[in-house]
Amino acid sequence: GPEVRTYGEVKKGYTSFLSGDVIMAKITPSMENGKTTVVPELIDSVCFGSTEFHVVRPEQGIASRWIANFLLQHKTRHAAQRAMAGGVGQMRVPASFLESIRIPLAPVDEQRRIANTLDELFSDLDAGVAALERIRDKLKLYRASVLKAAVEGALTDGSGQYPSKPIGEVIESIGQGWSPKCERMPSENENRWGVIKTTAIQPLRYVQEENKQLPTHLEPRPHLELIKGDLLITRAGPRSRVGVACLVRDTRPRLMLCDKAYRLRIKSELARSDFLEVVLNAPQVLNALNGLKTGISDSGLNLTQKRFAELIVPIPSLADQEAIVEAVEDQLSVIEHLETDLD
Repeated sequence: GPEVRTYGEVKKGYTSFLSGDVIMAKITPSMENGKTTVVPELIDSVCFGSTEFHVVRPEQGIASRWIANFLLQHKTRHAAQRAMAGGVGQMRVPASFLESIRIPLAPVDEQRRIANTLDELFSDLDAGVAALERIRDKLKLYRASVLKAAVEGALTDGSGQYPSKPIGEVIESIGQGWSPKCERMPSENENRWGVIKTTAIQPLRYVQEENKQLPTHLEPRPHLELIKGDLLITRAGPRSRVGVACLVRDTRPRLMLCDKAYRLRIKSELARSDFLEVVLNAPQVLNALNGLKTGISDSGLNLTQKRFAELIVPIPSLADQEAIVEAVEDQLSVIEHLETDLD
């Protein structure tokens, strides 16, 4: 929002303009992103602001919104981009572009009718987007409720009174990876070793493309190579990114675990990896995990092996675990189809 200042503070180093003017960002990437608007009625109508925009003042009989909508067209912005001059990262649209560009002019009443129609259509579009976002938020709640119900036995014939034990009792091995100084680009060739980033571990989803290529002068550590069936959980980072878990259902070869994540290998006679993936993403278990994180700042927390192994989780029979996983997959499949439709 605008601030009120004295003229002496702003008479130098600012761009002056009036209420009703059209202001258009001149610098990249703001111009390309459509940072153009009509200045509303402000205090005393006299305004000062950034030097990084052009000011267009319509002649009598030209509607400000007509000019603003013309400048916002993709075609106009593309032409402005081609006319930019300056150094990398500091490219700007010169004033000469605006002085030379030709604009169609309808009668002023027609200009206002078109601008009003555009305002109505954009309002409808904004409302539609907002409605879709509300549906997306509800799907997130639906996913959380599915996982919560799964752990409580409400998705199957289970009573919900599953025996619980520390997760450490069903883990055969737990270890963290290696985070050497890697190249900035990902390893896209299966013959080149890479180290996954923590962003490869998303709730219920493993993203193998999120990796960094190992430099050729470093020897890989094959014992850290990820394989199908590995259960991964982040162990360090911001609060929201610690304790994120997913199962590696499939992966390309020569990708290693990073240092900020644990790899869990599960005792197959006691538990299924895909069941524990469900458990570790259930909201009530995430709340419990949150209490196990250590650190003095939300921007940098840790989940130690010892504390994680103490996490109490339900461990039903293997048959019940299988039934729960199948029920969850059915429900999540519906959610994923709905999210695809939303996109």
